[in-house]
Amino acid sequence: MENWQSRTELLLGKEKLEKLAASHVLVVGLGGVGAYAAEMICRAGVGKMTIVDGDKITESNINRQLPALNSTIDRYKTEVIAERLLDINPVLELITINEFIHDERMIEILDRGYDYVVDAIDTLSPKILLIYHSLQKGIPVVSSMGAGGKVDPTAIRITDISKTYNCKLARILRKRLHKLGIRKGFTAVFSPEEVAGGSIELTEGEQNKASNVGTISYMPAAFGCACASVVIRAL
Repeated sequence: MENWQSRTELLLGKEKLEKLAASHVLVVGLGGVGAYAAEMICRAGVGKMTIVDGDKITESNINRQLPALNSTIDRYKTEVIAERLLDINPVLELITINEFIHDERMIEILDRGYDYVVDAIDTLSPKILLIYHSLQKGIPVVSSMGAGGKVDPTAIRITDISKTYNCKLARILRKRLHKLGIRKGFTAVFSPEEVAGGSIELTEGEQNKASNVGTISYMPAAFGCACASVVIRAL
């Protein structure tokens, strides 16, 4: 395993690689976006990671989510992603939290100390709390907006949340965060591409979801890679 980072070192240099190795990154949400972000961060050589998700893999995840295979249905996403990350880097210091975090539990987890937080949560309330409490603790955040209903990866933008536009999730997030006194100060990955008509359906009885949005295979991956790039370049 001595040479697995040789190409990264060739690009970044030894000193920057050592900075990545000394960093601790928190990734919350291991669906279509978060799992790709976590893997790219791991492959870049970040030495310590905490991954969080309480969800199990379902058949409907297979079209777009990294851990989703016919052989992994009904397994926890944290478990499958942990296996992948440790297979990439066996000496990675990895903490897995197999739960949906909110309220005081979120504050408790954030108190463990991180160099960067990746918000890949697709449920509004915990997403807001993660961003808010991370910023209150001075931890930089990159937050993914919605990849659903989008098909053009060249439309993806990386900018401060205050500069997002034509994205429903970003608009709602800005409005809710304004009430908490936050108008800027964290990075958002979003796309202003119009959502295709008829690509949204309401759901009943699904935990943490009021609707499903049609999603193509490569868009969540592209969002996840963009989130990872923000973290890696910053560190």
